[in-house]
Amino acid sequence: MPAQPPLPETPEIDLTRLEKESNTRTYSSPFKYFVTLYLLCFTLFQLYTSIVGTVQPQIIRMVHLAFAIPLSYILYPATSKGSMKRMSFFDVLLALAFLGIAGYYLYNYYELIDRVGFYTKTDIIVGALGVILIMEACRRVVGWPIVIIATLFILYAYFGKSMPGFLNHRGYSVKRIVAQLFFSTEGVIGSPLGVCASFVFLFILFGAFLEKTGIGQFFTDIANALAGSVPGGPAKVAVITSALQGTVSGSSVSNTVSTGSFTIPLMKSLGYRPEFAAAVEAAASTGGQIMPPIMGAAAFLISEIVGVSYIEVVKSAAIPAVLYFSGIWIMVHLEAKKRGLRGLPKDQIPHAGKLLREKGHLILPLIAIMAFLIMGFTTTRAALWGIFTAIVVPFLRKETRVPLSDIASSLIVGARNILGVSCACSTAGVIVGVVTMTGIGLKLGEGLTALTAGMVIPTLFFTMITSIVLGMGVPTTANYLITATIAAPIVVKLGVPVLAAHLFSFYFGILSDVTPPVALAAYAGSAIAKSNPFRTGVIATKLAVAAFLVPYMFALNPSLILLNTTLPQVVIISVTSVAGMVGIGAALTGYFVTDTKWYEQILLGLGGIMLVYPGTLTDVIGVGLVVSIWILQKLRVRKRV
Repeated sequence: MPAQPPLPETPEIDLTRLEKESNTRTYSSPFKYFVTLYLLCFTLFQLYTSIVGTVQPQIIRMVHLAFAIPLSYILYPATSKGSMKRMSFFDVLLALAFLGIAGYYLYNYYELIDRVGFYTKTDIIVGALGVILIMEACRRVVGWPIVIIATLFILYAYFGKSMPGFLNHRGYSVKRIVAQLFFSTEGVIGSPLGVCASFVFLFILFGAFLEKTGIGQFFTDIANALAGSVPGGPAKVAVITSALQGTVSGSSVSNTVSTGSFTIPLMKSLGYRPEFAAAVEAAASTGGQIMPPIMGAAAFLISEIVGVSYIEVVKSAAIPAVLYFSGIWIMVHLEAKKRGLRGLPKDQIPHAGKLLREKGHLILPLIAIMAFLIMGFTTTRAALWGIFTAIVVPFLRKETRVPLSDIASSLIVGARNILGVSCACSTAGVIVGVVTMTGIGLKLGEGLTALTAGMVIPTLFFTMITSIVLGMGVPTTANYLITATIAAPIVVKLGVPVLAAHLFSFYFGILSDVTPPVALAAYAGSAIAKSNPFRTGVIATKLAVAAFLVPYMFALNPSLILLNTTLPQVVIISVTSVAGMVGIGAALTGYFVTDTKWYEQILLGLGGIMLVYPGTLTDVIGVGLVVSIWILQKLRVRKRV
């Protein structure tokens, strides 16, 4: 039972009005059976390719789109005023058109490979229509923001020769742009969609099984038993579990969809907005990639490239990781206090011992996934075993058995829930494709640095932008290799120690997973929460504010990563940094002791930044500002009483 009635904007009944992905059509027979069968075939295809594992990635991704895009036209009206009971002829035409385009690609797959760079006029027409139909489907399911940004990137690719300064490039023809965006593996069928079509789908399906078989409810009950009475307790549990699993998983997205399968519904059930619940999980899961000891396998690469011991990397990354998760924890706590999410009363909290005795076996799917990941299984294999375990464990005891119809319906729900992230990831591929084709990432690194004339803070800022762009849609290890090659040398030129420079660029490369427009972890979390992906990405970026500040801290003061420092210095900078996170968190959430006024938010934010910035004078000013607002608000609360 929730601690209190859900907030007005939270209930599911309102989501059809507020959220794009909830605004779906409901069909009656016989078309209902056709849609159900199509969704079922979608899931069965994904399971087959995951189990067999011998199908070409490009074919898997295009077939994935052949299911997802037509379903988007079938289930989502063109406008909010469109009919929710039947499709228009135009919707049918668009769905069939994309099926034909996907069929053309698959039928001519080997020919298209043979004539790479020499595409026919028909190829280009088909490819252009394919990109347009994907972006229109994304507009319907996800919304305008990411579509507008993708369109601007396409225009940049075409009008590059008219761009000023370092943004200038020779410009590309329509034929070359279409070939890159539709037929290459660096466009709509690139790595973002590859992530979605491989393990994200499986973890979304895993979440559907958790919900339908009652395992999700068990997780809700046990989490309430352990942390139900703490303000924002379930969200804090999500932060901890994501940090621990994320360091092993090697993928922000994988971590989001695995732990988020039960933490996000739990947060929603206790009154958190869908976007905020998904953002908490995405931000925490992304932070797992910077959490020692493994850091998504990047720790070993950093050790090799920088030329320091593995233990040195782990020690250096420890305090920044703790500060990152402290920042998220503080934001979650203040959000809970602001919204009055106090958790369950003591007399309504389930007894943990009794739950474990009666339903403890239901935790086996989560244990199975984590165990297989730790043992070195691929994310796909771990997800498959998790799904299999989730199907079997409810039948181990009579009290937890579920109807077979619920197992079957999970296959349908999983396919329906993936549509938003499929559309978002394929459209994100447009952005990644233009970045790759135009070299804008490298241009930003060189051109923006030249503009700063060697000034430290501006150069670090522009390097941050470069790293985020370079990290778009790239897995953790590849992300580090790219940013280490292009962005890290820029920071080294400023006199920053090599290890600090590499951690700086790596951190911001990882943050692309929660930074729109290519915020894959946020998109994955939004698929579970059924929230707006772009808004989820914006909130996740706010929650991850610590990750945007901490790299500046250790670049300006390497003692934070234990380079040339003493224990007292480390303690002082850690304490002042956490205090700074409190000030910044209060400014961003609009709550400290009580609701903040606009000028208090400004002063809290300024005080927080002063505390984060290394230096005795700035620390004194920061403490003065934050403490002053705390006293002011305390007095205001007393007057009300």
